[in-house]
Amino acid sequence: MLQEHTEVCLQEPYGDSPYRLLGLRAPGIAARAAPGQFVHLRIPELHDAVLRRPFSIFRTDGERLDLLYKPVGRGTEAMRRLEPGSIADLLGPLGNGFPSPSGDRRTLLAGGGYGGAALYRLAERAPAPGDVFLGGRTDRELVAAREFEQLGWTVHTATEDGSAGRKGLVTDLLRDALESGSAASSEIFACGPIGMMRAVAGLAAASACPAWVSLDRTMACGVGACQTCVIRVVDTTRPEGWRWARCCREGPVFEAQDVLWENPA
Repeated sequence: MLQEHTEVCLQEPYGDSPYRLLGLRAPGIAARAAPGQFVHLRIPELHDAVLRRPFSIFRTDGERLDLLYKPVGRGTEAMRRLEPGSIADLLGPLGNGFPSPSGDRRTLLAGGGYGGAALYRLAERAPAPGDVFLGGRTDRELVAAREFEQLGWTVHTATEDGSAGRKGLVTDLLRDALESGSAASSEIFACGPIGMMRAVAGLAAASACPAWVSLDRTMACGVGACQTCVIRVVDTTRPEGWRWARCCREGPVFEAQDVLWENPA
């Protein structure tokens, strides 16, 4: 983990979506970051705020890393005022990222909303392109479809209002892909809301294929000290059969079969 005083080099809308791109010059963090890891940003505009904000790393390019964010509250609204040339304090890379795709299985990526951003660098490093399933409430919330296509991935989309792709949930697309055959020779990497991750885990278990999920939990310290982001995971060495795991340290990525989905927190 590094702490860097980073220079803002990009601040712009992300296409026609409700999201924005924030580019930061962070040579140390960008060089060390693995797919699925995150950073903790201190927002200079919030002088009275003690806690940083966690963000998945969307892209890296040399010394630069890009974050995708949606202005929805006081913190993310303040991020809009980070202009190129301003300085922001960043911790990272943090957490446990995705394992590398095996190369001998069909790779399936599933992203819900901005969860697609956390999967992009995994797609970049995969041995071969596979299939990516992206979902959102509307077509404006489908993240990184063009970028995945430019990497050679086959993109499938679903929207809840039917404005793009299939009308329904991204897990509907994933279920169809698994039922179409070769489920046992596939592997799934997913990021999105907790309900979606629970559904992905169920599909993976029913299809007997491995899956890794990135869990979006409320984080405070981001370094494992405060225990705010804990979930229950399987631990057969303990009498109760489970233990607490911190999403900011042991996660955010977990093997789907290890999470106690009935009562994760």
